[in-house]
Amino acid sequence: MIEIRETEIYLRWFKSLRDREARARIDIRIRRLSMGNPGDVKPIGKGVSELRIDYGAGYRVYFIQRGDTLVILLAGGDKRTQDRDIKTALDLSQNL
Repeated sequence: MIEIRETEIYLRWFKSLRDREARARIDIRIRRLSMGNPGDVKPIGKGVSELRIDYGAGYRVYFIQRGDTLVILLAGGDKRTQDRDIKTALDLSQNL
């Protein structure tokens, strides 16, 4: 099983989601990721990948994987804030 860690930025975003269904779907995708089944993922550069959740606003979770045993959730957002979220995730990945 892959260990999942979160940044404060990711946690703040996730806790701010009001849509319970969205939170549940994101949580399920993170659990699948921890079991080695990432699903719909797109690399965005510098080792950062975008986990795409096809629900509602088109939620995105940005993460970096370290080896085979650790994933760090960097940031989250939706299709509307995607450019800003990618920049945030890339910046965070450089400081880990």
